[in-house]
Amino acid sequence: MIQYTTILLLFAALQIKHLVADFFLQNAKMIQGREKYWHMGRAMHAGIHVFLTAICFALFGTSLLFIFWIVVAEFIVHFHIDWGKARYSVDKKLTPEQPLYWYAMGTDQALHQLTYIAMVWVWVA
Repeated sequence: MIQYTTILLLFAALQIKHLVADFFLQNAKMIQGREKYWHMGRAMHAGIHVFLTAICFALFGTSLLFIFWIVVAEFIVHFHIDWGKARYSVDKKLTPEQPLYWYAMGTDQALHQLTYIAMVWVWVA
């Protein structure tokens, strides 16, 4: 049985991974024009996320098969969460001065965090 400490450490690793991938490693190419459905910058951004996720799970001794499927799922989910936020934000012409901008940002971040909960849940199961 997996100990609570291990689960919490994996969550912490995924939180740090998210901070690095979403805020430190994202660049203008990944952001500009991402309201279009197929956007190479968004794919690159999601790719960075799944690469770092693979490292997180590998550090916890996870099998390569599990890592493969969890990162495929995360890529699809992350790509679509970000696309939805970008589409909404561009359609509404949102700027940081507007409350809806922050609602969209908060919803985006909450959906990513719920994704991590689901990923760890599957890992524990």
